[in-house]
Amino acid sequence: MNLSLFLKIKSVISVFFGLTMVFLSSYLLPIYGMSLDPDGTVMAQWSGACLTGIGIICWYSSSAGKSALRDGILLALFICDTIAFVATLMGKLSGMGNALVWSVVALWFVLALGLGYYRFANKAE
Repeated sequence: MNLSLFLKIKSVISVFFGLTMVFLSSYLLPIYGMSLDPDGTVMAQWSGACLTGIGIICWYSSSAGKSALRDGILLALFICDTIAFVATLMGKLSGMGNALVWSVVALWFVLALGLGYYRFANKAE
């Protein structure tokens, strides 16, 4: 898989979950065994807005050639997804949600790993 395809896949995942969090957070999170009060709903919507923006950044940067800007975007996304992985893992290990949360932990791990690979290890692009 090349970087362009990876970023497009990440874009689709990010926009899907982002818009779902913005418009359907009160329906999505109970699937994962979580409940929200009104304050939590607003926080989920903010998170969804950020995920949607990240998805759009990924989509448009997927066609960018090698540059310092693209490397910076990959680094920022790598840091963001790594923090999300660690936070979700810590939450799950402390008892957050149901068993389905492990799929989110795995998703953040795979995305962070892929971004780390394309930012630091892949010299082909």
